[in-house]
Amino acid sequence: MIQNYRVADFGFAIEATEEQIKQLTNYAPFATEQAEQEDFLFTIRVHDEPMPSPEGWEHVYTDTSDDDMPRIEMYKQADEWLFRVSLYKESGIVSTMRCSKNWSEVKLYMADNYTRFAIDNAAMLVYAFATADKKTLLFHSSVTMRQGKGFLFLGHSGTGKSTHSRQWLAAFDDAVLLNDDNPVVRILPDNQVLVYGSPWSGKTACYKNEQVPVGALVQLAQAPENTIQQLRMTQAYPYILASVSGLKVLPQMMDRLYEAIAALLELKPVYKLECLPNTDAARLCAQTCSL
Repeated sequence: MIQNYRVADFGFAIEATEEQIKQLTNYAPFATEQAEQEDFLFTIRVHDEPMPSPEGWEHVYTDTSDDDMPRIEMYKQADEWLFRVSLYKESGIVSTMRCSKNWSEVKLYMADNYTRFAIDNAAMLVYAFATADKKTLLFHSSVTMRQGKGFLFLGHSGTGKSTHSRQWLAAFDDAVLLNDDNPVVRILPDNQVLVYGSPWSGKTACYKNEQVPVGALVQLAQAPENTIQQLRMTQAYPYILASVSGLKVLPQMMDRLYEAIAALLELKPVYKLECLPNTDAARLCAQTCSL
C-alpha cells in the first residue's frame, strides 16, 4: 500500500505493507488522503530483498560523530546515492537505501525487526536533503510554544535541551511542547519564519502536526548561574550550522543551507543561555526573548 504524508506543508509517500505502515504510529498525525501531487518531494519504497552491497560504489563519507547515534555511510554512482545505516557507531548495518540523484525515488532495504527504525531514519534523512533548496531547515532542537510563538533550544546532545523545555512547562501554564528533537523551520516568501512539528521527536512521543511563528533561537550551555545574551550574526552562525541537518560534503546543498541560515539570522534573534536546570532559567529566557 502507499500512504501519503505532509510535514511542514511538503508531501511525501511511503510504499510498504499494511503491517509496516501500521508500525509508523508517529506519522499518523501527518497522514493525508491527498493523492500524489507535483509538490511531493519523494517516495520511499520498501523492498523485501537482501540489502545491496556497496561493492562497485564510490565511498563519499562516513558519519561517526557521536557514539550513541547511527553511523551513516554514503556512496555514489553516476545517477544514484547509496546510504548504509547502523544503530550505533560500532554496530552492524541494519538498513540500506538507494536514492535517485534528485532524492525523488528511494528504495529501502532493511534487516529483520528494524522496520520502524529503517523507515523513520530514511524519511528524516531524505526529507532534510530534499528540502535543502527550499529555505527549509531540519533542526536538532527542542521547541516549546508560548503566547503564539515557538522557541527553539539548541545544543549538543546532553546539553539539556529537553530539560530546558521541561522547565518552561513547569514555569508557565501556557507553555506547550511542539517537538523534542527534530522540528522543521521554514522561511516563507513573505519572510515569515515558521517552526513545524514533525514525526521525528527523539525519545519523546510528541508528534504534533502544528506550526507557529518562531520567536527566537536559544543556544544552551550548562553553567553555575543563569545568564543570557543576544548573539551577533557571526557569533550565532556556527551554532545554527551545527544544529541543522544536511550533507555538508555536497557543496551545492550546503550553498542552499548557508543561504537559508543567513536569511534566518536576518529575521530572528539568537541568544546564548548559560544556565542551571531550573525554572529561573526558563523565566529569564522567556523574559529576554520577549523584549
